[in-house]
Amino acid sequence: MEKIQDTRRLELAREVLHAESAALSTLAERLNGDFLAAVEAILACEGRVIVTGMGKSGHVARKIAATLASTGTPAFFVHPAEAAHGDLGMITGRDVVIALSNSGESAEVVSLLPALKLKGGMLIAMTGRPESTLAQESDILLHTHVDKEACPLNLAPTTSTTAQIALGDALAVTLMEVRGFGQSDFALSHPGGSLGRRLLVHVKDLMHAGDALPRVAPGTLLKDALLEMSRKRLGMVTVSDADGTLHGIYTDGDLRRTLEKGADVYRLTIDEVMGRQPRAIQPDKLAAEAGFLMKQHQITSLVVVNAQGKLAGVLHMHDLLHAGVF
Repeated sequence: MEKIQDTRRLELAREVLHAESAALSTLAERLNGDFLAAVEAILACEGRVIVTGMGKSGHVARKIAATLASTGTPAFFVHPAEAAHGDLGMITGRDVVIALSNSGESAEVVSLLPALKLKGGMLIAMTGRPESTLAQESDILLHTHVDKEACPLNLAPTTSTTAQIALGDALAVTLMEVRGFGQSDFALSHPGGSLGRRLLVHVKDLMHAGDALPRVAPGTLLKDALLEMSRKRLGMVTVSDADGTLHGIYTDGDLRRTLEKGADVYRLTIDEVMGRQPRAIQPDKLAAEAGFLMKQHQITSLVVVNAQGKLAGVLHMHDLLHAGVF
């Protein structure tokens, strides 16, 4: 077999991407009232969206169900072969079924149609053949025809499955926008992911407070403030009154600058060297916002103050990293 050179390999890859890109452009131009009808049917659904398909279409169907579920439309995948052996019981007349089949004649999918009709739910077909059995039996047709597969044999589902998955994404995102599904809603569906952590974790969840808060009173000798800084291991110490009135902050960076000046740490008080306008944030702010401030101002810690401006805690960049917010 003749070895395909690297340049030809790149050409083949580009041909696939161009072919699929062109197919998606055609699909976008072909969208019409049927797509809007599908959106309205799902919005009016009192049950769940059931997505089904066989083979490669089944893999796409599973992904579409997952995308819908994570963007505010309750949905799950049902395998058509398993449905014929009992899993049809998962589907009710209040559900909307989206059935995928490029040919519209997949035996496992078509065999479900009589039972689905008896249940009385809405059927949305996603197929490339409007004349197919699936299309003719559906209530709404989402037409996913492609002129040619990207496969050089025009056999392996490639462009057709790309069209299916892109149309599923278009459906999910449109529904997401119409429902007003926002970042906080997304976070609730993804509490274990990095986005969920960024949107659900607040400063108060991570800050050091109480006995863990490095704090000294105004007038404290610098050497004693350094001992407090060392004990709490946050690379900084706050200066405040007993009632929480904040006077300033002293960091390990400030210590380096103090030593460079040749100052006597045994005779100085914290008031003489502390920073008097530290960057601060409130406890109810998102931890991600605190991280943004730290990066913006190139600092590693923030003072946390309550609504009255009283000292409530401190937050270190390491806390954000440990929590997976960054």
